[in-house]
Amino acid sequence: MTSGRRRSLVFPREHGAWGILLVPLFTGASVGLMAGGSAWSLVPLGIAALGLFWLRTPVESWIGAAPVRARTPSELQLVHQTVFVLAVVSASALIWLFWGGRNRFLLWIGAAAGSAFIVQAIVKRTWRSVRTAAQMIGVAGLTSTAPAAYYAVTGRLSGTAWSLWACNFLFAINQIQFVQLRIRAAHTTNRSEKASIGRGFLAGQVVLMVLLAAACAGHLLRGYAVIAFLPVLLRGFAWFATESKPLAIQALGKSELVYAGTFGMLLVLGMQLP
Repeated sequence: MTSGRRRSLVFPREHGAWGILLVPLFTGASVGLMAGGSAWSLVPLGIAALGLFWLRTPVESWIGAAPVRARTPSELQLVHQTVFVLAVVSASALIWLFWGGRNRFLLWIGAAAGSAFIVQAIVKRTWRSVRTAAQMIGVAGLTSTAPAAYYAVTGRLSGTAWSLWACNFLFAINQIQFVQLRIRAAHTTNRSEKASIGRGFLAGQVVLMVLLAAACAGHLLRGYAVIAFLPVLLRGFAWFATESKPLAIQALGKSELVYAGTFGMLLVLGMQLP
């Protein structure tokens, strides 16, 4: 068994999903700490979130639901051992997190995230042609780390917690749509072809701006927090104005990682300004 195959059996393959999980965790924790919260519960929450996210890949390899499946006795032993270790670590972190009846409202967030992942699995198995829709459903679960981290730090599920979830969810949706657009438009040769293929994405950009404006008008979101979305909105519109270039998927992944980090930092700052 090669080292590459070993990694594929036990490590999550969706590298972008790590960012979708960790950036909301960072924003929720940072905003909560700046509001005067305590970081103590972040340790078990972070361990549990990472452990459960990582656990999905070896479980899918074990049951045959992943593209790379465990077949040989040595591969099955590897995924069994990985599942056992991750399950023990995750369970221990959850016991620590909820010990003494603490953080009980996190159960509701966990239930919502779990429901999203179940629906995602059903959609992926039933309608294989709607992969992007399934990814968006899964994003709702991954970005739940934002309100979870905010609650773990402050002990409150306030409007700020839900605003953080909504902002991270909308940002991640935009990223997924842009990456899918770039893949579909990999062989375009001019701006008119870009515009034809990207009409749905442009509509999504407009919808995002309308939602952000409505949230600010309804005092559901601080105006400065909208600044966090400007880099990706400008990136999306600018792509249609530039000349077509061959798709470099690794470079695209790195640039989107930079956008995610920038969004997280700007969101945290924007949530602190009046």
